[in-house]
Amino acid sequence: MLSPLYYLQLIVLALSQIWANKTRSFLTMLGIIIAVASVTAVIAALVGLKGKVLSEFEAFGANRLFVFPNRPDNAPRNLYPFSKVRLKPEELRDLRDTCTTLSAITPNTSLGLAVRSDAVSIDGAPITGIWPDWHQVERRSVLIGRPFSAIDEDEARQVCLVNEQAIKELQLNADPTGQYILLGGRRFLIVGVVETVQRSIMPSVTGTEILIPFAVAEKLQPPEFFFSISALVHSPDLAEEAKAEVRSILRRRRGLRADEPDTFGVEAIDTFIGQFKALAAGITAIAGGIVGISLLVGGIGIMNIMLVSVSERTREIGLRKAVGATPVAILMQFLLEAITLCLVGGLIGLLAGQGMAFGLSFIPNSGLDQARVPGWAVAMSFGFSAAVGVIFGMFPAVKAARLDPIEALRHE
Repeated sequence: MLSPLYYLQLIVLALSQIWANKTRSFLTMLGIIIAVASVTAVIAALVGLKGKVLSEFEAFGANRLFVFPNRPDNAPRNLYPFSKVRLKPEELRDLRDTCTTLSAITPNTSLGLAVRSDAVSIDGAPITGIWPDWHQVERRSVLIGRPFSAIDEDEARQVCLVNEQAIKELQLNADPTGQYILLGGRRFLIVGVVETVQRSIMPSVTGTEILIPFAVAEKLQPPEFFFSISALVHSPDLAEEAKAEVRSILRRRRGLRADEPDTFGVEAIDTFIGQFKALAAGITAIAGGIVGISLLVGGIGIMNIMLVSVSERTREIGLRKAVGATPVAILMQFLLEAITLCLVGGLIGLLAGQGMAFGLSFIPNSGLDQARVPGWAVAMSFGFSAAVGVIFGMFPAVKAARLDPIEALRHE
């Protein structure tokens, strides 16, 4: 049984061998260094991107629900025309009045109309028809003036909200409430200014934005117009229950039989979060596989240099055996030398990866400001490095342990 002190001596001996042959050792470790640095940097980037996306999702609302027209997969277009799959205003109101799991709901329909102020005219500006709940669903408040009220919707009043960019482009007053603009030739009163939320990953509005009551948008569009629905569930834990309730209401409203597919889509934000996590895990696995090739190449280099080391130190091995060293002691000497070589390479690679991760966090507009190397990646790097040392160092170590001491002493 070898003592712990003996193992410590072997590690010190291995480090001295690495230091005595610095250039050769570095070139040998290069494959390990590149592999570990690569996987560390990739994992740091993925962790940073994942953290950024999940924080964006959290700000976007973890209890969001989306309902939209959706033709069944592989279904013939003639069996499911748009008139059959589109959402209808009466379905929207049915969801609002009967769906108990939803705390807020709003339609979203876009119009492209010419917009005119006293000074400027813009063709095809984005105009969105919404309900008053839009502010709660989208988490966007009114900075100046007032939001839409139920009366605006019920009476289809020609009022509108604008964002800060619209104020600039239409050359309106800093406080434009009380001013009139023309939308498609109709006169609308500006009642408020809605805040603009900038998001780096989730979709965000960067240009002119004008909001009008949904009831008015209905009148300005053809009978079969398109809209989707955004809603808030009372709690993220009720997402699946809310999806089931919405499906039940819409299927009943559309008269779909049990064997007929849905002609609409219902998705919760947690579905997209789950899909992103699965995608990130897949990318990490693929990156790990690619890096595994580098580790394999590095391991072959380690085995090659250890075989050279055994050949160079044949007389030393013979002498140690002659004075009583056991085959196990010889085997452990060369095996620990290979493992130490890999671990030193892994440490250098890890430090290089940390430096790359630090650099990634300073790339502007990359969404990687949260890039960091997690603890499990550090453990994995050293674990893989040690495993490469054991796997590729075993053959040279066994070869050294099996040398005949007399033949070894005769070796020139």
